[in-house]
Amino acid sequence: MRLGKRAAFILLVLMSVFLLQGTPLVWKWMYPIKYQQEIVTAAIKYNVDPYLILAVIRSESGFKTDRVSKKGAVGLMQIMPDTAEWIVSQAKFRPQDEQYLYDPVMNIEIGTWYLNFLLNRYEGDLIKVIAAYNAGPGKVNGWLESQQWSGHRETIEDIPFGETRQYVQRVLYYHDRYKRIYDFQLR
Repeated sequence: MRLGKRAAFILLVLMSVFLLQGTPLVWKWMYPIKYQQEIVTAAIKYNVDPYLILAVIRSESGFKTDRVSKKGAVGLMQIMPDTAEWIVSQAKFRPQDEQYLYDPVMNIEIGTWYLNFLLNRYEGDLIKVIAAYNAGPGKVNGWLESQQWSGHRETIEDIPFGETRQYVQRVLYYHDRYKRIYDFQLR
């Protein structure tokens, strides 16, 4: 009889988890939004989908402002210092200090400006934009020109760099997930 009670308890727990999984509260707990106001402000200012910004931040840093990659990318949106300097120059930003990439407001502003730049460069093609955010526009242009990759969603598997291929898939997953969970709450 003892085994029957244990099995019933386990079944009850599993059913509860299954039922709770579909609730918005659980999904929002699994996919939180940090820096919401900063993201919305930058999204409006640079005409970038806030769910794309969220997906990039989640993929790049997991919302950790002090994250530095092995290659040297810094902050929430994991911006390379050389790229950041170019963006600061192009956009005429005025950072307060040398540690500006660790500042969530500045990092989101710079990263979102860059997403807007890539969206314009690739005529709004989200797949190419995400790939270029990771590998750089030079690499993406090279793949497109040499026909190593067509740039289409259906051919993501053809992206020559495994890291970029996985990055594009991950960002698209988070983009779709955030959009579904927060449906129009960030506009």
